[in-house]
Amino acid sequence: MANLSASYISFLLCFTTCINLISSHYLPENHVALFIFGDSLFDPGNNNYINTTADFRANFYPYGETFFKCPTGRFSDGRLIPDFIAQFAGLPIIPTYLQPGKRKFTDGVNFASGGAGALVESHQGFVVDLETQIKYFNKVEKSLRQELGDAGAKKLMSKAVYLISIGGNDYFTKNSSVSDEEFVSMVLGNLTVALKEIYKKGGRKFGFPNLLPLGCLPYMKAQSGGSCIDELTAIAKLHSAELLKTLVKLQSQLEGFKYAYYNLYQSFTERLNNPSKYGFKDATTACCGSGPYGGVYSCGGKRGV
Repeated sequence: MANLSASYISFLLCFTTCINLISSHYLPENHVALFIFGDSLFDPGNNNYINTTADFRANFYPYGETFFKCPTGRFSDGRLIPDFIAQFAGLPIIPTYLQPGKRKFTDGVNFASGGAGALVESHQGFVVDLETQIKYFNKVEKSLRQELGDAGAKKLMSKAVYLISIGGNDYFTKNSSVSDEEFVSMVLGNLTVALKEIYKKGGRKFGFPNLLPLGCLPYMKAQSGGSCIDELTAIAKLHSAELLKTLVKLQSQLEGFKYAYYNLYQSFTERLNNPSKYGFKDATTACCGSGPYGGVYSCGGKRGV
């Protein structure tokens, strides 16, 4: 009888383990993960976990004071674009890659870093550049293969959506000895390498915003006496035009490559020109900062101003 009981208990333990393994690997047929790369437009707080300065962090008040009720590291008082997209897709808020602790990647993960560029040299040593973000992505892909098996991971990666916002910081740190055309080519060249690496791992569906009118941001206007810096806005326009051409080319070269391209430049300009239509009293002044147009980067009082 004792042997029978021991056998029965062993059977139950084995059965429970099998059930747990199956449930942990099961994903609904329509499940779509969200993988996010980029800069401060998309960074949910990765810079909290790297050795950097307050210039590249937003983990202090008043950041985060609305939706989260505390600073999360997002350069916002609340949520960012990927947070809203995740919400509308029925996903939880996508976590930061660098946050310590046990992580689950089947819903996706966010690699974005405030201040990052497509070029390694942009704010080097203070941010997680795009090349390093892709290295982290490769580690995640390996982890998913271990968890879901090769076929399961391939299915998840091929159905996932990849959001990427990158490039603006490269132009803020542009070397003046290089022509705009050459520099844009360098930035998009690095982005293309990253996209092909994601594609190689199974990625097929990509989403991109183009660049804001960089020369009309409050920070730039504060430095120029109130005028937009036309040269900077011109290179942002050039980048956006060439980005679209690059995506069209990749779609013709890579089977199954699909992309969505959002005209953030137009959306931002529309709000600058018609603030009341969108609930703003004044869209020319930063919501948190000091000096002309709120353009002095002093939000939170942790940046030496």
